[in-house]
Amino acid sequence: MALAHSFKANPHWMPRQKKGVLDFIPGEDGLPIVGNTLRLLKDPVGFGKRMAATYGPVYRNNSFGGPNVVLLGPDANELVLFDREKIFSSEQGWGPMLNLLFPRGLMLMDFDHHRADRKVLSVAFKPEPMRHYAEAMSTGIAAQVSTWGNTPIKFYDAIKKLTLDLAADSFFGMPLGPEADRINQAFVDEVQASIDPIRVPLPGTKMRRGVKAREYLVALFAREIPKRRAGDGQDFFSQFCRATDDAGNPLPDAAIIDHMNFLMMAAHDTITSSATSLVMMLGRNVEWQDKLRVEIRSLGLNENGGVPHGQLDRLVLTEYAFKEALRMIPPVPSLPRRALKSFSFGGYDIPAGTPVGINVGHTHRMAKHWPDPDTFDPMRFTPEAVRARHKYAWIPFGGGAHMCLGLHFATMQMKLLIAGLLSRYRIELDEGSGDEWQAWPIPKPRDGLPLRFVPLG
Repeated sequence: MALAHSFKANPHWMPRQKKGVLDFIPGEDGLPIVGNTLRLLKDPVGFGKRMAATYGPVYRNNSFGGPNVVLLGPDANELVLFDREKIFSSEQGWGPMLNLLFPRGLMLMDFDHHRADRKVLSVAFKPEPMRHYAEAMSTGIAAQVSTWGNTPIKFYDAIKKLTLDLAADSFFGMPLGPEADRINQAFVDEVQASIDPIRVPLPGTKMRRGVKAREYLVALFAREIPKRRAGDGQDFFSQFCRATDDAGNPLPDAAIIDHMNFLMMAAHDTITSSATSLVMMLGRNVEWQDKLRVEIRSLGLNENGGVPHGQLDRLVLTEYAFKEALRMIPPVPSLPRRALKSFSFGGYDIPAGTPVGINVGHTHRMAKHWPDPDTFDPMRFTPEAVRARHKYAWIPFGGGAHMCLGLHFATMQMKLLIAGLLSRYRIELDEGSGDEWQAWPIPKPRDGLPLRFVPLG
């Protein structure tokens, strides 16, 4: 199985569609040049609801560089994500947004290429490495969480720092030291650039800052590769450096760098968003704090006040609560693809070359599948409830071949975090805390989620 990397600029991409080819699909073109991008960024939930109410489950939109077709609902999610007939390209879907920032990351690969690299990278998520990560994260969480008592904090800022430290330990295998702030800012700049309406790195633009941030991170990873290949570290980076494919070939340096750049960002920013939404929901639903605390205290906590790795599977209600927070505020609100072949859906014959999007956040609030969708109810995720629901009604980690490789890592980290918090504290939100969120590029509360962790008596 050869590793599949082309380090040239996507010569195999389909050409842009001719203007007007999608006009038979109902929808809106928006303003000249920017289309509906600004309206979508300002109020993505409201924009999506209005478009669905006006045009139905298949509509045409114009945003982030051109026209696209949005498909709504679990059936659309299954069609696009399970992709039985290999119609939909993730590379050509994400590429226009991410190609200058996260090229050749796992999310920007397709079919055999994607499967080959995914298999090599999966070595870092096997049981023994996961146990190692859990032990390291439990220690790191305890060290920082123990300092949060009775001090007003903005949780988003605090957890962002913690997740970067944890990612540095588990993914990079070393403290970031004095470079931590610069590394954090580099990831922020890359992510912000992904939604810049200006898609070329002109001086003074977010895209320019994102491209420069990538250059800095590439140099940071590149200088570490030789010694990681020669070492025996258990962190993700070291394992990627030593990993080989079925033919015994190692990942090229450039591939290691691209995967590390993408995975460090994902582990840092998406978990920050998810942890913030879950803590907010628990702060608003005190009875669920109490239920989770009882579950956590029923287990044998270790010397750090955390749950041993072997006990994490017993945190069933905690996992339900995490899944419900992901339903209400998914860290990746929509998933883009590009149709490599013509296909039919919802009564429309959609031509090859069409950029296609599925709206995760919209599906997660459809009352047909989620009664009283604005209510926080973790019991939606009991085995009985899950079996009764469409398999693709809940897709915060994507699905099919591109199901998030780190979903078990994220769940493990969230259980360790919530155990560390609720075994020590009661969560008390400030008035109005978290009432407004920005959805793009990754959801975050505009006020940073001010709160207090009150020590338990």
